Amino acid sequence: MKKDNLPKKLAVFPLSNFIIFPKTTVPLNIFEPRYIDMINDSMKSNKLVGMIQPKLLKNSSDDTPQLHEIGCMGKITSFKETENSRYLIELKGIIRFKIQKEIQSSKKYRECEINFESYFEDLENKKEDIKFSDLELIFKDLKSLFEKRGFIINWKALEKQSLDETINALAMASPFTIEEKQVLLEAKNLNVRKTKIAEILTTYSFDQYNNTTIQ
Repeated sequence: MKKDNLPKKLAVFPLSNFIIFPKTTVPLNIFEPRYIDMINDSMKSNKLVGMIQPKLLKNSSDDTPQLHEIGCMGKITSFKETENSRYLIELKGIIRFKIQKEIQSSKKYRECEINFESYFEDLENKKEDIKFSDLELIFKDLKSLFEKRGFIINWKALEKQSLDETINALAMASPFTIEEKQVLLEAKNLNVRKTKIAEILTTYSFDQYNNTTIQ
């Protein structure tokens, strides 16, 4: 997708505990009527949807929660309707966005005016300066954490991807908290994201159960 084709407004899908990163693809099961509407409208136009984290405030049952400022726009790359009128879609992360303001409309789902200015790098497929050798320690620690939490990752398959695809996929799939993943999403570029992953991992490297460092 080119800069000139980016939309000025976007339907946003506030989904708790779910973050999509650029250059990653995720499956979604859509069943709420308002989001069925949103997917229908999106499929008729540009197939674009904004994934964003709601801010979870304590003791709040608000149906329209406050939103984080930064989310990621995805494009629907696969669409299937099930027998019970649910939609199974695949969404590919394209570029991060910042919400400028919410648009008031009669639609059941939420729409926002958005800005992509800080994130045009997400559209590029340039070769990063970071080498895999620089990441070996991060991957080693991350692998330990994944395995300790029972996560299974096909590391060989990851190594065949581009570096940004790999880092974003690991950031998205990692057993980090949703707040930590939001920090990774907001990281300006890949270098910063790599550093943030390393910082977060240091807080996990101490094993609380037997007081030994994860090897």
